[in-house]
Amino acid sequence: MSSDEPFPDRAAIRNVLVRSTNWIGDAVMTTPALGALRASFPGARLTVLANPIVAPLFIPHPAVDEVIVYDRQGRHRGFAGKLRLAVELRRRRFDLAVLLQNAIDAALLAWLARIPRRMGYRTDGRGPLLTHGVPLAEETKRLHHVDYYLTMLGRFGICGGERRLALQTTPAEDAAVADLLGARGIAPGDFLIGINPGASYGSAKRWYPERFAAVADQLAARWGAKVVITGGPGEAAIAAEIAATMQGEAADLVGTTSVRELLALIKRCNFFVTNDSGPMHVAAAFAVPLVAIFGPTDHMTTSPFAERTAVVRAVTPCAPCLKRECPTDHRCMLAVTVEDVVAAAIDLGERPAGGGGAA
Repeated sequence: MSSDEPFPDRAAIRNVLVRSTNWIGDAVMTTPALGALRASFPGARLTVLANPIVAPLFIPHPAVDEVIVYDRQGRHRGFAGKLRLAVELRRRRFDLAVLLQNAIDAALLAWLARIPRRMGYRTDGRGPLLTHGVPLAEETKRLHHVDYYLTMLGRFGICGGERRLALQTTPAEDAAVADLLGARGIAPGDFLIGINPGASYGSAKRWYPERFAAVADQLAARWGAKVVITGGPGEAAIAAEIAATMQGEAADLVGTTSVRELLALIKRCNFFVTNDSGPMHVAAAFAVPLVAIFGPTDHMTTSPFAERTAVVRAVTPCAPCLKRECPTDHRCMLAVTVEDVVAAAIDLGERPAGGGGAA
């Protein structure tokens, strides 16, 4: 029977496995939950199981001791690969599995690994596989994702830590990015604006290249700033269009950085303009002031979880629809103007440090 009572034997929890979510943005929003686990089990070893894209976020991370890569396209492919991973996990003798991912796969893997305590939301039909399951109420679905994960842990008395996003880079990574930018004529003391035009989830979340270009030009001129364009390989064409459309210059680094390098690059930025995306949450984790453009996604549940942020969105009858591709005329994004984004950036960027933003 699944229990929702606090652990009576907390001292017995010495080895914890955390199944991460599968998207970078979602994974960043789980970092307060990792902090709560670390605070609740300070003497335990905390291991994160994550896919190859998300895993680098936690190497290193202040709350994490080890990362295991779940490679479903390689050595863990298919059911035989899942069994191979389950055997590997079983040998590590975990006391508790915390399933931040909602899929039944996460619970099945923990069950196959014979982890005696398996905690998570009762989603995707996996309730019988959990020893510590939490029903997913409608009000819980409406929580910001940060609080969604913390609420599940809090049901079992797991709390504490700082209720904020947390990522970490190394001095070597920071130095490597400084060298990378230096080769593009961007010095350590330059004010740097990051432009992030992509969104891996789908094209419906993407604002328009020519509008990003206009915003970059106006803010760079106002602040005497340099501009860098960030993103993954799939956004190279969008970035090239922005760079070609801008009147000023931009360092286009889209698709040239690893996940770890992207963290350090975003951390280096003094301001960030972005779609709702993984890099948006990375910027929030590093307390980079940012303007986020929202269209089909729900800003109440996935807004940047930091103080100096502003969300720009248009109120339309069909938003948020949560669709990857717009089935109509993309009106939720068309209605967001260059003037809207520039005004939000100026208000936020020229506000004294420490002032809160709207998110």
